[in-house]
Amino acid sequence: MASSQVLLRVHNLGIRFGGLVALKEVSFDVAEHSITALIGPNGAGKTTVFNCLTGFYKADADSQVWLQREDKSMNLMEILGEGFKPQDFINPFAFARRLFYKMFGGTHQVNRAGLARTFQNTRLFKEMTVMENLLVAQHVQTEKSLIKGVLNTAGYRQAHQQANRRAYAWLDFFELGEVVNRLAGELPYGMQKRLEIARALCTNPQLLCLDEPAAGLNPAETAALSAIIRKLRQEHGITVLIIEHDMGMVMKISDRVVVLDHGEVLFIGTPDQVKRNPEVIAAYLGEED
Repeated sequence: MASSQVLLRVHNLGIRFGGLVALKEVSFDVAEHSITALIGPNGAGKTTVFNCLTGFYKADADSQVWLQREDKSMNLMEILGEGFKPQDFINPFAFARRLFYKMFGGTHQVNRAGLARTFQNTRLFKEMTVMENLLVAQHVQTEKSLIKGVLNTAGYRQAHQQANRRAYAWLDFFELGEVVNRLAGELPYGMQKRLEIARALCTNPQLLCLDEPAAGLNPAETAALSAIIRKLRQEHGITVLIIEHDMGMVMKISDRVVVLDHGEVLFIGTPDQVKRNPEVIAAYLGEED
């Protein structure tokens, strides 16, 4: 059962590339502990939404995205889009920090806020082992002090032991324990998909954004993945926002479905409501003139 509390609120999200309007006034909510699907025909703007949420694209100035973290509501657009301040140019240290953040830190800050994502095409570190992929994902939480590492302090050891425990827990959950020391690039495609989700979960997110996780999987693998996503919600309280073209999977696992078409929200409702909506049917199948 989905929670009534809103975890993610997207309001008036928009972006254009030159003269092309890719997203126009996209608004929807994601309830805590729910599975929300974002669907639409090819080119509808689904992945563009993900890219705006996670800092790969900079949305229009009037876009608003709020993430509820515990008792604090955070504006992700401020985290991603905050510009240089006048005082930054007076203080060279402040300028250097802001420049470094603008160049390298935005997406990390969103992840630290509690949002993680996967990609249509897996982006694993293929020359690293399965375990190394899960450990490198935790670099933000892991103690990185060179001095503490050299001295091997208790805090340093504890942080790295915790990272290992978290990695092994997700390895067990995704049934990847037997391949822990294999290179990620050598794994079958279905295992690579599971590893990428496990890597995202190692960052301890509240909201997991999955971009076409079933793409390239056979029916048995898709059914297994559907069970995993439901289990993530039921046993770990993970809220899921998923882009998926497999409508059978979407209708089975989703609490709510957001339909995009040509960069705009066409319809929002339950899976049953979406299946019966004539506008959605027309967008997917076309309609006669």
